[in-house]
This record gives sequence, structure tokens and C-alpha cells, in this order.
Amino acid sequence: MTCSRWFSAIPISGVLLSSVLLSAPTFAQDDADTVRFAVPAWPGVTVKTALTAQLLEALGYNVRQQELGSTITYEAMNQGEIDAFMAAWLPAQNGMYETALERGTIVDLGNNVDGARLGFAVPAYAYEAGFTSAEQFADEEFAERVNRTIYSIEVGSGMSDLLNAAVDDNVYGLEEWKLSETSTPGMLSAAADAMSRDEWVVFAGWTPHWMNIEYDIEYLDDPENIWGDGGGRSDVKTLVTTAFSEGNPNATRLLDQITFTADDQSAMIYGFSYEENEPEQVALEWIRNNSERVQAFLDGVTTRHGEPGWEAVEQTLMRE
Repeated sequence: MTCSRWFSAIPISGVLLSSVLLSAPTFAQDDADTVRFAVPAWPGVTVKTALTAQLLEALGYNVRQQELGSTITYEAMNQGEIDAFMAAWLPAQNGMYETALERGTIVDLGNNVDGARLGFAVPAYAYEAGFTSAEQFADEEFAERVNRTIYSIEVGSGMSDLLNAAVDDNVYGLEEWKLSETSTPGMLSAAADAMSRDEWVVFAGWTPHWMNIEYDIEYLDDPENIWGDGGGRSDVKTLVTTAFSEGNPNATRLLDQITFTADDQSAMIYGFSYEENEPEQVALEWIRNNSERVQAFLDGVTTRHGEPGWEAVEQTLMRE
């Protein structure tokens, strides 16, 4: 069994998607011995996919992982070049996702992270001083305290698109504000620098992420729901192609049953991205510390050749 990261050009064409639901109590042997994942360069999905890969390998599958952005991922799944994607973050990817829903080559397996959220993040001391809502962007006092600047991640990301749309629509008076868009490390570096001097700062935050462990931050209320319904509450969905789901119901069942809390994911991200441990090491540690959760992931799942799934995983991964 091998797990490799592979890179190749993906042809671009129309995106197809469907929300066909998994519903099969028993499964025959899967057609494919290899599962191909798209993995954007986000620490949470990197560890989450590494963990899933280890479980699949213990069940007799090979796993390939390709680093792709979300836009190319939807195209690659439509082309049959990718089987699975565990980072369909909604509503940030709503445009691509809703367009894809019009067709039928993708299966939506549902949310794999409970408690995910996007929003305007501020230091806890600013929040405690009364800066609690994005409506206060229009207040001169609060605007001046943060230099009418919002730090964000790279242009073209789902978060950037949402934030730029709010500026274009002058939500909360943002047309008078400056967006400082860079990479995630660049944004967090600017925020950390301001917090080290006890200055006020606003940046585009999200959970799960290690920022919620390392920094004492709060999220502003978002009554206009620019980050999505429910004040930025988000889904992080697992998608597979329809062809893969139909031909590989056993592996699909496993993918359907793998779910985490936002706190689980933040801790994984902290171990990988902040403490700089290998993602496979972080994933294996989580597996060994959460055997009951792993057994739930494997409910009704067998090895590729029909043997009990939990016994194979226990023998392969749970023993040091």
C-alpha cells in the first residue's frame, strides 16, 4: 500500500456536480484499488486527508494526493481525474458549488467539520472594549482604531471574493476601507504584530485553524451575513465523483462517515502548521488517541477484500 502526492496538468472544461446521497447497507468489493484526492494547500485539509489516507491504506487501498486549488479541483473531478475532495467550504465556494449542482457527476457526502466558521476576527481585548459587531465599521472611532484596514488572504480565494463583494456593495460602509490581501501567513503575521503591541486590528479569520489556539481572538457579529447565513457558520463538505461512489461503495461509506469537530481540526492544524510536525504524524496520533471515533468511522466498512475494517485498522495503525 502506498500513499503518494502526484502532480500533473488537469484539462479545464465545465464543472458538474450533484447531491446524490449515499444509501447502501452492504457493499461488494470496490472496483478501484486507488483513491485520488485533491488537497488544497490548507493545513486542516492536509491533515484530514492524511488521516483518511492512512485508514484507506490499512483497508487495502492505495492513495494518491494532488495539491490543487478549489477551482481546479471541481474541474478535475468533472474530468474524472480526481475521486475525492474533503475541502468544499461553503458558503465561500458557493459560486463553484452551486454551478456544479446543476449537473450530476459529483456526490455530496455532507459536512465533515462541525462548528466551522468564517468571520471578522479581532483581538479579545478589542472585543472586550466594545468592538463586537461589523456594524461598528461605520463608527468613526472604531474605524480609526484599525486604520480602516481589513487584512485578508490571497485574491481569488473564496474568502476574498466574499469580502470584495461586501466592499463593492458598501456593506457596513466598507467602500471607504482598505483591503490588505496577502497570503494566510502574511495576514496572520500582520495581525500578530499588531497584537504584540496591543493594537486593534481586524482580519479575516476562520475556525478550524491554529489561530484560534495561538491567539486570543473573538469574531465580530455579522448581522448582514456577508460571510454566510448564521453569522458565518460554514459547512466543509466531502465530495466524490458519482462514478467513484457507484463503483466504490465501501470506500465511499468510509468517506461519508469521517467527521470532526472544529476543535479537533484546530488541534490538528496546530500540530502540523504551527508546531511543524509531519501531517501523517499528527494524523496517526489523533487516530491512536480517538479509537472510539475511528471505530465509528469504520461502522459497516470492510477492507477492500471484504474483511472486517476495524480489525485491519487496529492491527495496522493502533499498535506502536
